[in-house]
Amino acid sequence: MRKTDFNHGWTCRPLSREGEAIPVTLPHDAMRTEARVPTSLGEGNIGWFEGGDYEYSKSFTLPAELMDQKLLLEFESVYHNAEVWLNGEKCAYRPYGYTNFYVDLTGKVKDGQNEIRVIAHNADQPNSRWYSGTGIFRPVWLWTGKEKYIPVNGVRIETLSINPARIRVQAETSEPGEVALEILDGDKIVLQAKGEKVFEAEIPDAKLWNVDTPFLYTARICFGEDVVEIPFGIRTLTWTPDKGMAINGERVVIRGACIHHDNGILGACTYPEAEERRIRILKEAGYNAVRSAHNPCSRYQLDVCDRLGMLMMDEYVDCWYMHKTQYDYAAYVSKWWKQDMKDMVDKDFNHPCVIMYSTGNEVAETAQPKGVALQKEFTEYLHSLDATRPVTCGINIFFNFLSSAGFGVYSDEKAKQQAEAAKKAAQDSAAKKPKKKPVGSEFYNVLAAKLGCDFMKFGASLPPCDWKTRDAFAAMDIAGYNYGNWRYKKDARKYPNRLILGSETLIGDAYDFWEIAKTVPQVVGDFVWAGWDYIGECGDGGPEFADYKTEAPEDRIRGGTCRIDVTGKMTPEVDYTRVAFELEKGPFLAVYPPYEKEKPAISGWQLTRAMRSWSWPGCAGQETDVEVYARAAAVEILVNGKSVAKKKVKKARAGFHVTYQDGEITAVAYDKSGKEIGCDTLCTADTATELRLEPEKTECRPGEMVYLRMRYTDEQGEAKPMERHRVKVTAENGSVMGTANGSSYFQGNYAQSEVPTYFGEAQAVVQAGENGILRVTAGDRTHEVSAEILIC
Repeated sequence: MRKTDFNHGWTCRPLSREGEAIPVTLPHDAMRTEARVPTSLGEGNIGWFEGGDYEYSKSFTLPAELMDQKLLLEFESVYHNAEVWLNGEKCAYRPYGYTNFYVDLTGKVKDGQNEIRVIAHNADQPNSRWYSGTGIFRPVWLWTGKEKYIPVNGVRIETLSINPARIRVQAETSEPGEVALEILDGDKIVLQAKGEKVFEAEIPDAKLWNVDTPFLYTARICFGEDVVEIPFGIRTLTWTPDKGMAINGERVVIRGACIHHDNGILGACTYPEAEERRIRILKEAGYNAVRSAHNPCSRYQLDVCDRLGMLMMDEYVDCWYMHKTQYDYAAYVSKWWKQDMKDMVDKDFNHPCVIMYSTGNEVAETAQPKGVALQKEFTEYLHSLDATRPVTCGINIFFNFLSSAGFGVYSDEKAKQQAEAAKKAAQDSAAKKPKKKPVGSEFYNVLAAKLGCDFMKFGASLPPCDWKTRDAFAAMDIAGYNYGNWRYKKDARKYPNRLILGSETLIGDAYDFWEIAKTVPQVVGDFVWAGWDYIGECGDGGPEFADYKTEAPEDRIRGGTCRIDVTGKMTPEVDYTRVAFELEKGPFLAVYPPYEKEKPAISGWQLTRAMRSWSWPGCAGQETDVEVYARAAAVEILVNGKSVAKKKVKKARAGFHVTYQDGEITAVAYDKSGKEIGCDTLCTADTATELRLEPEKTECRPGEMVYLRMRYTDEQGEAKPMERHRVKVTAENGSVMGTANGSSYFQGNYAQSEVPTYFGEAQAVVQAGENGILRVTAGDRTHEVSAEILIC
């Protein structure tokens, strides 16, 4: 079928509060521009946004030649409980906010003008444990087909072997007839065939797809006048206890990162350039896989992962039949899970990046016989849809035990209590009464922040936790351990046929995981929480320095549990990760600001709040903490050429207490024999200050999102983190989509054109206009700078 853009010419108006309809282009996230208020019933889970229902409308007229054709409207996602109306008649309903779905318009579109309306409900708060966004936040497409056509998702491509390279191509058609197949390497045709729907063929001199060389062919399938082109990779995937997970016969250890669906400044909106940027930066950080937590990923994200060689674990849902929030998807799973999973698999099947399906996240239902049976049913159904990929589920081992003992984190009653507490807190906020006590998952997050996350890993190592998870693990192909790495070695011995995946892990455990995975192939990989920071799930606020904190609860926008902040800046935790995974030897320096006398409270989901800077004017003589990450025996610290300390390195880390002096600090790494094997130096910036505006690209397409970083530096570009300013951003031949910084606290929303710096930096995203020059200007009271990007 032919695919046509259906994203322009829409309007959006609020239904839960007063407001006029405004013109929008999809994707669109209505929540992104809402006020963040202390009376939010979704509270910190959704970043204190109001929530609400919205109506999207579009008038359209189809060309006469399309009126008799097959018509299908694809919504890649609408959050949530979406109603679709055509000319006053309801023609579709889909409750899940993260799945693609299709509306058959054949015979329903009339001559002349038509009106389509989509109602996205999100006033039913609380319904999510993280920022969901609201509305049609992924693209919409119109599919059309003449009498002879290939249905949407009607082609499946599978690698049968790699030596020789053989593939199977299956094509559904609207009626019987001959199908023509071409396989292209770029513009070169390497295979041609004709036949009836199913082809098995050998690709000569095939180039294989893997994480290092993600080569893609194109399959061109023709049926009548219909032509479908699908990129695909030739790769095999196996999972066995003796070799772990293997691509093309070679073991690949998953170095994974959990990511939520939002794109920071852009809210929940899915743009191809935003998805590509995120996956590119994650790969540069050392990750080779992402977990789509806790919902199916976008089509754009799959396309990018294919091109860049990033593995994908696509996850279905966050809950099954026990509510985590009062109005979440638990009320719909029993009726919709088969359709949801089918749509997920149809979306994923031809993508070589997809290596695994996850049926859920921390579903305490797996501690019950009913839940174990449901997991088995999920696994078998996914196998019936796709026999080429394994199935897992992220189980919090300790929480399963607590649930079975009557102390579960999640239950329908606790979800109800949490919703009632949110309503009371909203009323108390209006009356300026104290904040409610944390309950449910928020309570355990707060507890983990106070006690450290070892209590969860210790709890998971207790024998009853094994008893309450083994049946569930037997019902899946790969056992998903959330925070259960203390069990890896013991369980690998006890269950020699069990494959183990760290489906959610802590940053500080990266070194231990890697050392185990090198010698225990049953441990197939690790997904750290979280690779990229996200809006929401902020509870009492992320670990933040005192002078960036504010008292208003609605200023807490993120949890700060990241290796890469919401602007895409890598933190020193990336340096540690790359060293732990032996991608780098180091050393890498990180320094706490000496003037910050109170260090942020670090939970297990963070490793450090130190940063890569030695520019702290006015702090000479003050004590500060310095961290070094290295694969070395020992590290020595020198300040202005003088040795001040030397320590052994333990698990790729060493910590020092150092007196700050302007100039430079150097870390020197040594091997066991005392030989120098590497060094790292940070320097103090000069006194002159300038504002830099750094676009991430010099050319772009019309309508493309352009990311720009604003930094205060000296004339040589050395960062000056103590510069604090409010920066205003404007654009000519473009639109400022929003601004943000790396702090967990933020006043207002990210749709603003003015932003305070965070340790001397901030970010803007600008959407390019028409062909020509996009000129972006950033300035404060004393600085102004511009950058130009060619639109072509």
